[in-house]
Amino acid sequence: RPLASVANDDAIEAAAAARAPPAGDTIYAVSSGQGVVAGVTVIRVSGPQAGPALRCLLGSGDAEQPFPKPRYAAVRRLIAPGPGGEELDEALVLWMPGPRSFTGQDVVELHCHGSRAVVAGVLGALEATSDVLLSGSGDIMRMAEPGEFTRQAFSNGRMDLAQVEGLADLLAADTSAQRKQALEQMKGALSTRYAEWRKSLVKCLAHAEAVLDFGDDEDDVVEDQVYNDLVPRVRALRDELESALLDGHRGEIVRDGAALCIVGAPNAGKSSLLNQLARRPAAIVSPVAGTTRDIVEGVLDL
Repeated sequence: RPLASVANDDAIEAAAAARAPPAGDTIYAVSSGQGVVAGVTVIRVSGPQAGPALRCLLGSGDAEQPFPKPRYAAVRRLIAPGPGGEELDEALVLWMPGPRSFTGQDVVELHCHGSRAVVAGVLGALEATSDVLLSGSGDIMRMAEPGEFTRQAFSNGRMDLAQVEGLADLLAADTSAQRKQALEQMKGALSTRYAEWRKSLVKCLAHAEAVLDFGDDEDDVVEDQVYNDLVPRVRALRDELESALLDGHRGEIVRDGAALCIVGAPNAGKSSLLNQLARRPAAIVSPVAGTTRDIVEGVLDL
């Protein structure tokens, strides 16, 4: 990322905090992709009521359904709250009490079967659970907004802004180069680099202020030594920042990709070239001129 994207972190964090929902809310949502029928779907619950909500889903007083140990996967039946206690699914359950969780709050993950009926049933049970748990308490348990689990992690200090941007890039990565770059940023490589720059700048500033404040009271030799040590450090730091700006531009190209258009006369071989690049029959190849009339698009990992 270019430096400009994180140059005003304090203002961005303050604005994000102002827009953020109350920290005491318990939120839940499908965290493994919306609208996808799959073998397994992950439903995440995060907040102070995550643990009590799981207890409700396990069924009150059922000795065969003990509350799982922290950070141990356990197979449990998910039971709808209320009279009758309909069984919704048999799921892999994870209980991760905060602050040692992705969001920094108490987190429950339900790895259930991915049919629409199962997912809708479990989400409906969580909504019913919130009515049972929070009736008259003033607390809130609701569906999460898009990206809100990550916002909780950011608000609770589990991720900084650069890591959040890295996570967003990782989720959108199409190529191995994009994946590698985003993963490094998400793991904190960029944040560590910024912290080192800040440390160097603070040290240089302290030396400069010392020369300005006490230069008249000290020996000229000492002042010259401090100055001669300071100038090369500042210049080296400036060169490193300029190099990082260039790297940031290259990183943007990796992240966003490059748009290429194959243009040529009819039957010049455009479709054949596209198929070779895509390594699949993306376009129809025919000796008849004008066979490909629609725009054919493809994503290439070169």
